[in-house]
Amino acid sequence: MADAMDFLARAMLIGTGATVVMDVWGMVRKHLLGIPSLDYALVGRWLGHLASGRLRHDRIAASPQVVGERVIGWAAHYLIGIGFAGALLAIFGLGWARQPTIAPALMVGIGSVAAPFLVMQPAMGAGIAASRTPHPWAARLQSLLTHAVFGVGLYAAGWIVSLVNS
Repeated sequence: MADAMDFLARAMLIGTGATVVMDVWGMVRKHLLGIPSLDYALVGRWLGHLASGRLRHDRIAASPQVVGERVIGWAAHYLIGIGFAGALLAIFGLGWARQPTIAPALMVGIGSVAAPFLVMQPAMGAGIAASRTPHPWAARLQSLLTHAVFGVGLYAAGWIVSLVNS
């Protein structure tokens, strides 16, 4: 029971921390490079329509708005981050959380790019790995960089949590 609670607490803290790092990266990227961050209201819109049975959209931005879509999208964003932190701990164990190393965190962070490439982007009308966007390779590179930053965030948050819990 104690290990399960430790697992859950660490997954929540590490996932939240890593997602914050990813969001800060998005703000820096927007400020320095003029590249806008993902509008999480669109994620909420997709989830709202998913609840009513619609999985795929030609263009999610053109689909009808859903009540509370921004809150839904941001909550999902953080819950997904926590879920990937949980996957990291499930694969590499609580030992990793007690003594974090960068390689497992980067593997999970970079591996998490499969979710937008294979699920979110196709379902929201952007095609597999952003193939239906005006600049697919630029979108792919930005997704890959963002998820690598998430991996760095997993490591950094794991390191901080390990210091607090030692």
